[in-house]
Amino acid sequence: MRNLRFGYFVLALAAILLVFGTGCRPRRTTVDGMTRIVVADARTTHHLNLYVAYELGIFARYGLAVEIIEVEDLAAARDFVVSGGADVFWSCPTVAIAAIGNGAPIRTIAQVKTPCTSVLLVPPGSPINTLEDLHGRSIAGIGPVCEAVLSLTVAARAVGAAFNLQNMGGGPAIMALQAGAVDGAILEEPHASIAELAGFERRFAEISESIPCRTINVSNRFLANNVDALKYMIRAVDEANEIILANPIAENLVEIAVRYTGAPEASVIHGNHLLVFGTRIEVEGLLALTDELVLTGDIPENPGTRMFAEEFRGITW
Repeated sequence: MRNLRFGYFVLALAAILLVFGTGCRPRRTTVDGMTRIVVADARTTHHLNLYVAYELGIFARYGLAVEIIEVEDLAAARDFVVSGGADVFWSCPTVAIAAIGNGAPIRTIAQVKTPCTSVLLVPPGSPINTLEDLHGRSIAGIGPVCEAVLSLTVAARAVGAAFNLQNMGGGPAIMALQAGAVDGAILEEPHASIAELAGFERRFAEISESIPCRTINVSNRFLANNVDALKYMIRAVDEANEIILANPIAENLVEIAVRYTGAPEASVIHGNHLLVFGTRIEVEGLLALTDELVLTGDIPENPGTRMFAEEFRGITW
């Protein structure tokens, strides 16, 4: 884990040098006087509230000129914000927690959705029916720090089972599952729905249902100068959440999801109801996830509520 911690130290140092080398940046505005917020985003249906708030003009109504910059994955979104290239990122909570726990200058300001909808998918007739059956199996997953992978690892360990994790994103994991190269794959929406529609079966959904999923995170630099704008951003996201929850498969919402993520329409319709959007931070659940990261050696200690923006106490947590 030393390399992981060193990597975060380098990122944190780079961000500190950026801030103190140029001075604290003033609020950035467009020519129309709207506050500009740059969001680094690894596109997924889990971030549908971001796309809906943007596409339906909700951000603009709150005086926000939001710019969404697409990046390859959640780690890249985090690194882009830490380095000063963007201000905000949506991500799995463990991506942010691991960074904060290793000194990165970011804070969590809100939840995106809960619970986690990632789940283990196995072929029909699979012998994997209990946690004990995972022992020695080859399981695809996005990475050991993913909260779904982490929680299944901890649950399996509790019954004396250990599986071999094959680091793969959703698409490659499904391909490996179809080829029989792995015994199962831990997939999030919409990949879980894609696999289920192809005939694969869900296992241990109850483990994911207890895990908080996705957070909105911001650089300390931007937070220090733009608290009001960020609060308006969360209000806009709340409005988008209400629209999505009212009808998660409304034609315009499905169209937005497909256009932004490239997910098959059928998978969006099949699984969108599982994405329960909301901005209230699940404090206890996130602290429990943090304890798991301490146990696995990914962070030296649990930072506790220091990982949440104090400016949002009483608002989102």
